[in-house]
Amino acid sequence: MLAPMTPYVCPRCAVSAPADALTWCCPRCRGPWDLDFTSAPMSLTSLASRVNSLWRYEEALPLATEIPHVTLGEGRTPLVPLTGSAAGSGTGSGTGSIWAKLDFLMPTLSFKDRGAVMLAELARRLARAGGVRRVLADSSGNAGTAIAAYCARAGLDCAVYVPEGTSAKKLEQIRAHGALPTLVPGDREATARAARAAADEPGTFYASHVYNPHFLHGTKTYVYELWEELGGRLPDTIVVPVGNGTLLLGAALAVDELYRHGLTETRPPLVAVQAEAVSPLAAAFHAGADDLLVPAAGAQAAARHTIAEGIAIPNPPRARQILRAVRASGGTFLTVTEDQLRAAQQDLARRGLFVESTGVACWAAVRAAPRPGLTVVPLCGAGAKTGLSPSSTYRA
Repeated sequence: MLAPMTPYVCPRCAVSAPADALTWCCPRCRGPWDLDFTSAPMSLTSLASRVNSLWRYEEALPLATEIPHVTLGEGRTPLVPLTGSAAGSGTGSGTGSIWAKLDFLMPTLSFKDRGAVMLAELARRLARAGGVRRVLADSSGNAGTAIAAYCARAGLDCAVYVPEGTSAKKLEQIRAHGALPTLVPGDREATARAARAAADEPGTFYASHVYNPHFLHGTKTYVYELWEELGGRLPDTIVVPVGNGTLLLGAALAVDELYRHGLTETRPPLVAVQAEAVSPLAAAFHAGADDLLVPAAGAQAAARHTIAEGIAIPNPPRARQILRAVRASGGTFLTVTEDQLRAAQQDLARRGLFVESTGVACWAAVRAAPRPGLTVVPLCGAGAKTGLSPSSTYRA
């Protein structure tokens, strides 16, 4: 018998569905689900004796009611300075300090482990109850490698749809975990469409890091870790890269929960970063729009190539939620050029941090203009997954 699970709810239509159903989107508007979940407060001192994975934040996680959980020991990644000498040394005023959270040191070498472990845990429970025979995911690479790894850990069959131009090293990683990669002609949007067409096949659990909200409740542990590492407070500014917005929306959830439970006195602004070449959310934000400025077909036609492949999303399904979350936090959107991305990757490598080109976007955005107080950026994916981007016209 399944342990009780939090139901899905559509943020637009208020339609609900049980979490043990395989309905991967709202049947009325076809939009992504949210969870009807309320976290509980936790004590900072109680964390010292807890398990060394993201499941340590059990009060904040919707699937923490049943043990054992799927895990690879994910989370608790290092927080290191890029500028400044001590966390909080510039807090509140004056010259700021920038610190990096090294999420590329996760078990599958990207921050996507935070959400993938939640999806694999949910799929494991559904498979045990007899409702799931295989797991299906779509990805530009990192989410696919993470879901493949955690499905392997859970003993689940997995297929991953990826664009035909996906890094050979990411494809090798997917295959190494025993998952079946399916290469889809075209871009990331074409891959998502192909996966959604297959998601309704009987016995298929669609482990979508965009449509399934359990993924967001996994990524919110990024901010819970910051809160723990900084002794029960949050940075003055949280900067995140945004494509489909899963890390940003998870961060927004965590900030709201920590503040509501009285565990932090501040609500830091969320600064979202996109590649200039594919920046539909930044354009909508600065135009004052509540949603994307162009239809999906127009967005695809306007998209250009970027080396930040992980955030090259011209039509993110959660666009309205992302824009609302950034505005509610008092944050903003920044964009970075291809040369800035290449320069940032080279700069971090010279500091001992080899990060893939998507993962350097936040450092590229803030290093030239630091904000007051303590700013934290995530380094989201390892450079070993893609290699060093070719040099261009920049001078580091």
